[in-house]
Amino acid sequence: MAFEANTRILAAFTGDHNPDASSIDQFTRTVGEFSVERGIPLPLGPNLTVRGVNFSVFSQHATVMTLVLFADDQGPPAAEIPLDPKLNRTGDVWHIRVRHGNPSRYRTLRYVWRADGPRDPSRGYYFDANHPLLDPYARALTGGETWGKPDLPRDEARDGPQLSARRCRIGASHHYDWEGDKPLDIPIEKTIIYELHVRGYTVHCSSGVAHPGSFLGLAEKIPYLKDLGVTAVELMPVFEFDENENLRRHPRTGEPLLNYWGYSPIGFFCPNAAYAHDSEDAGAVVEFKDMVKAFHRAGIEVILDVVFNHTAEGDERGPTISFRGLDNPVYYMLDGHGKYRNYSGCGNTVNCNHPLVREYILDVLRYWAGFMHVDGFRFDLASILGRDMNGNVLDNPPVVEIIAMDPILAGTKLIAEAWDAGGLNQVGKFPSYGRWSEWNGFYRDDIRMFWRGDKGMVSRVASRVCGSDDLYRKSGRRPGHSINFITAHDGFTLNDLVSYSRKHNEDNGEHNRDGENYNHSVNFGVEGPTDDQGVLQRRRRQMKNFIATLLLSQGTPMLLAGDEFARTQRGNNNAYCQDNEISWVDWSLLEKKSDLARFTRLMIRFRKKHPVLARSQFFADGGGIGWHGGKENEPDWSENAQWLAFLLDGGQAVHDDGGRDDDLYVILNASEEWRHFAVPGRDRPWRKVVDTSRNSPDDVYDDAERAPDVGQRQDRFAVEPRSVVVLVNARG
Repeated sequence: MAFEANTRILAAFTGDHNPDASSIDQFTRTVGEFSVERGIPLPLGPNLTVRGVNFSVFSQHATVMTLVLFADDQGPPAAEIPLDPKLNRTGDVWHIRVRHGNPSRYRTLRYVWRADGPRDPSRGYYFDANHPLLDPYARALTGGETWGKPDLPRDEARDGPQLSARRCRIGASHHYDWEGDKPLDIPIEKTIIYELHVRGYTVHCSSGVAHPGSFLGLAEKIPYLKDLGVTAVELMPVFEFDENENLRRHPRTGEPLLNYWGYSPIGFFCPNAAYAHDSEDAGAVVEFKDMVKAFHRAGIEVILDVVFNHTAEGDERGPTISFRGLDNPVYYMLDGHGKYRNYSGCGNTVNCNHPLVREYILDVLRYWAGFMHVDGFRFDLASILGRDMNGNVLDNPPVVEIIAMDPILAGTKLIAEAWDAGGLNQVGKFPSYGRWSEWNGFYRDDIRMFWRGDKGMVSRVASRVCGSDDLYRKSGRRPGHSINFITAHDGFTLNDLVSYSRKHNEDNGEHNRDGENYNHSVNFGVEGPTDDQGVLQRRRRQMKNFIATLLLSQGTPMLLAGDEFARTQRGNNNAYCQDNEISWVDWSLLEKKSDLARFTRLMIRFRKKHPVLARSQFFADGGGIGWHGGKENEPDWSENAQWLAFLLDGGQAVHDDGGRDDDLYVILNASEEWRHFAVPGRDRPWRKVVDTSRNSPDDVYDDAERAPDVGQRQDRFAVEPRSVVVLVNARG
């Protein structure tokens, strides 16, 4: 009896059962070609069962809810079905089940919601019975399959109709053959992240892929990424977004500017259809899964850049797409006058710690981890997750805690961009619960300033190359929780960091006001492109210095796509709207800058060879590092020092086969002068495996046995200006 009772309870919430006569819905009615039943409240969204499609949506303040069904993507409604607030509502959840005599009909069926209720912006209510609304739980959308094709002319009014062509699909099937695939669970200490844009990585004519600008095109680049040596790709937003929402035009060409980056979601469960080669019948869902499966076969994880801090609806002047029309005061932070609190810099701020919204965020993450097999998430402007409905900062934010503790997400990587546009910077202080890693903005800035030649940076750089123990050790985190980076999508590329002293964002149409003003960059005497070989040589060396420092530091390194062969954005440090060669990866540079690409590839390989570079504990907890200078054990921590040397004890690091690692002696000389450094531990010969002052192939050796022998009896070692040297002392 207990088994039978449990079966009935489960069936009541799934609808996947064959009812007997006593359980048939007593309130069946006919609307057009559809049979309509009361339905059930859970799960939310559209759910296809043996009894039809159950639709369920939340709205606390709506007084009328209407389901609008379409036979296809463009035609008029096939049926408009008002829900009875007494019959089709359980608590604050509206629900209805729709049946059709021909089950194949569900594949082409589309739908939207219409919600009516109070319209009082001063109280935050924007209900409109005539406005189509997307379902927050829709698994796929139609209407955005062709990249850059606007639904309406760009001079139409911004409010309302520009997303009218978007409709929700019933949902992609979960019946997909994963062929035994599962997340890779690579330890954070052994992770090397590569940030990229799905479209921009392969859409350039030089990419050589058969499916440019798509999930499949990205999968075609897996052999390159595997050879490069990265262990994870971090994909800029892949949730459905409207790339045509930007109404600006290029100030010189008049061409439309787009929302190229995609930090403006409209469908959190939906992979972007414009990134699919074949977007018919929810093809983006299948192609995304195919891509993930291919990456996993190559031993590479997939991390998604997710945006839960704001949506594409913007402020009160923006379009009503979904959340605003369903229950604006629940989904967004509002002040006492119904105005949007804007901690995102994008017009609105999601009310992340409302219980309903908190559960929604968790459902989204569970879906991508459980059904789409992604390995982790990077949370854009994650500090917003720590604010309450009034914008106050919480000590123990419920949504941050529940994400960290959720059993489905237990194996995923959680990475916080630990700041927001409201001035809150929580780098090193983001509530971790032992789980959260962080984009380490202090690492980026301190390493940039050190190599620019700023004084007073040595002690700060020492902390950064040690995994930023000053930031993360007190919270019980490990070095790997520091996501170290020099460049990211937001800011200069590596080439531009050494080629421009100021930003050049005029093409964005905002009179160069947008983008970060403090880039800690240096152009070596010429702003932008030059034929001066002396300047080019210094820039090339500086790029190698950054790459070497990043991969020699404790913590988890992240590289920006194309930096390994000097991709440029022509000085634009905020190319969010540039769907053109400013943002696209130009693969012809791979051959032109083959020396830098080789250096990056071999530095990644060097890091992987030496577990002493990827420790699971801080040096402060067990030793293993020694600081040096012109004399052994005498580092120079003075204000004027621009150099640093440290010895890593390989005896404290173990290879997978149980053998101990080699000792490494790392020298960073950011000054404009030759410097002499002591060579410690001269009982065995040192070999110079890395020297950024040398030209390829002498700048890095894949085999230490082939590297130059420094000698056993040499007391001091000369290092050229602005260069990195690594000596290896092999254990017998």
